[in-house]
Amino acid sequence: MVRCPLYNSGGEILLLQERYRLLKQIGKGGFCKTFLAVDEGEFPPIPCVVQELSPESETFKTFEQKAQQLEELGNHPQIPTLLAYFQQNGHFYLVQEFIVGTNLAQVVEEEGAFNETQIWQLLEDVLPVLEFISDRHIIHRDIKPHNIIRRSPITKKGDLVIVDFTTAKIVTEIDRLTFATNIGSPEYAAPEQTKGKAVFASDLYSLGVTCIYLLTQIPPFDLFDIANDCWVWQQYLTTKVSDVWRQDSKSLRLAQILDKLLQNAVNRRFQSADEVMQAMGMECKTQNLKIPNSPWRCLHTLTGHSGTLSSVNTLAISPDSHTLASGSDDKIVKLWDLNTKKVLASFSGHSQAVKSVTFSPDGQILATASDDKTIKLWQVETLEEICTLLGHSHAVKSVAFSPDGQILASGSWDKTIKLWDVNTGREIATIAGHQLQVNSVAFSPDGKLLASASYDRTIRLWQIPALESSQKELQNRPSYSLLSTLSGHAWAVLTVAFSPDGQILATGSDDNTIKLWEVNTGQLICTLVGHSWSVVAVAFSADGETLLSASCDKTVKLWRISTAEEIVTLSGHVDSVSAVAVSKVTQLIASGSRDKTIKLWQLVEQRDR
Repeated sequence: MVRCPLYNSGGEILLLQERYRLLKQIGKGGFCKTFLAVDEGEFPPIPCVVQELSPESETFKTFEQKAQQLEELGNHPQIPTLLAYFQQNGHFYLVQEFIVGTNLAQVVEEEGAFNETQIWQLLEDVLPVLEFISDRHIIHRDIKPHNIIRRSPITKKGDLVIVDFTTAKIVTEIDRLTFATNIGSPEYAAPEQTKGKAVFASDLYSLGVTCIYLLTQIPPFDLFDIANDCWVWQQYLTTKVSDVWRQDSKSLRLAQILDKLLQNAVNRRFQSADEVMQAMGMECKTQNLKIPNSPWRCLHTLTGHSGTLSSVNTLAISPDSHTLASGSDDKIVKLWDLNTKKVLASFSGHSQAVKSVTFSPDGQILATASDDKTIKLWQVETLEEICTLLGHSHAVKSVAFSPDGQILASGSWDKTIKLWDVNTGREIATIAGHQLQVNSVAFSPDGKLLASASYDRTIRLWQIPALESSQKELQNRPSYSLLSTLSGHAWAVLTVAFSPDGQILATGSDDNTIKLWEVNTGQLICTLVGHSWSVVAVAFSADGETLLSASCDKTVKLWRISTAEEIVTLSGHVDSVSAVAVSKVTQLIASGSRDKTIKLWQLVEQRDR
């Protein structure tokens, strides 16, 4: 008998990374074991889930790629957040958020078969998550009742969480031409997946099988008529599904939707989650909202980033409004001439996706941050790299210059914020305090405060001493005091921005809302509701009267600060909008998207009334 590497010679459980204590094994499949654990590095210790991957199934390179996939997917509130990953004792380990709840296999066993209403709710909860996954070129490959958890207590938004992405696969052009190993649960796997050729619609098939099992409580193998090569699930229903479930003429009845999900031939099946949602009559995220007679027009679409992985993640407009910087999943930073709409230069120093770009206040330096854990400073005039800032142990998601341009702040998924001396490239300090990854940082206009936003659902305001003071006290570890912690968002906080006068802080979240906070008191002013998916970027206009927000619902919205009213919705992108920037000089808005494009919006006269 081979002893599990998780135990010492005395049979005692070892601490992983000297902090993760395994309590019990809660799952096993293929090359993966899943454990309930506690993180003793936190006080009090918090529960988590640890997955052990066998070295036979992974190389370190593929393991890192899988971990990066999980980090990206963890942006969604219905997918567990990846807390850590590492190699130890010859095995690979993933540490993920523990979801309090019950998986649907247990739910149906304890509460009995689902009814129509519950299946509709299941589809409405899960389909947007599957669309989010496929948008990122990922196939889950193991959708089944055991991997869908119902939160406890039930939340207002998406109480169903999809877990266990150890079998997930990122799709590349090569993958479309080659066959892979059969993987997943045979009872729920699509025919093409059992042959080693899973496609995005394979997850939809598995969702359909999940639904008919929950409706009947009959094992899927027993619901399939092999002789006639068809599903006979309706024959096992104790209560027949109604012929007309919804009165909306655009909606298909439940039986039709499930039968189309279960088609053996891929070309006869629903091809995307959006397509299923449209058949259900749901308000899909693909629908573009159109405001009649909008004074804003998209006058130019920039398409310089190209390739399979080239979504535009971040934008910044130079202080003189002549230049636009963009960063992409293609690892490239581009500078655009906003007068000619042509590419001025391309920077290719990062080895992974670029997640944040920002100009120094004088416009002479461009700072870029990447998933490769580095920050680079570039001389804009000469287009040369000045230096690379090293120190973060995880992806860097946000960078911001102080108003005087002397300090650069960086926020990372290593849960810390670092401050850097721009002139020397030296690290000034590391600020720790968030419990989870830091997504965004921003300086107040006077440079005395730094705001940080995190997956731990909080925003923290830090008091920042002057650079001269920091340098003098560097030997004594200068104190960057926490002034306040702002709580109120129901999900991860993804973005933060100060108003030009420094009186208001705007935050955007995975809970689909924007919140405005009074900086001096930390009190919530109001909550802006209108987006149908995560708010990933916010920015104030130069006069501070308007707030812009970018969302995964493919839109940019403009809000009037004085009344908290939505002014207009800018629609045109065909995928999630991931970045927005506004000119301080001209009435120009730039938006970047996962659709690989940048759109330039201009305020124009209305002549078509």
